[in-house]
Amino acid sequence: MTNKLAIWLGLVIAGAILGDIFLNQGAALLFLLRKFAVFIDYLSFWR
Repeated sequence: MTNKLAIWLGLVIAGAILGDIFLNQGAALLFLLRKFAVFIDYLSFWR
């Protein structure tokens, strides 16, 4: 991955997070973080 592509990807992710916070009060981000926590628990079970 080139530096230019990494910067663009970072800006897109940051924009999506800021858009969710301002337009949806962070509900989608909270949902994804909760699902990620459940996924980590699931993976730790199989370790």
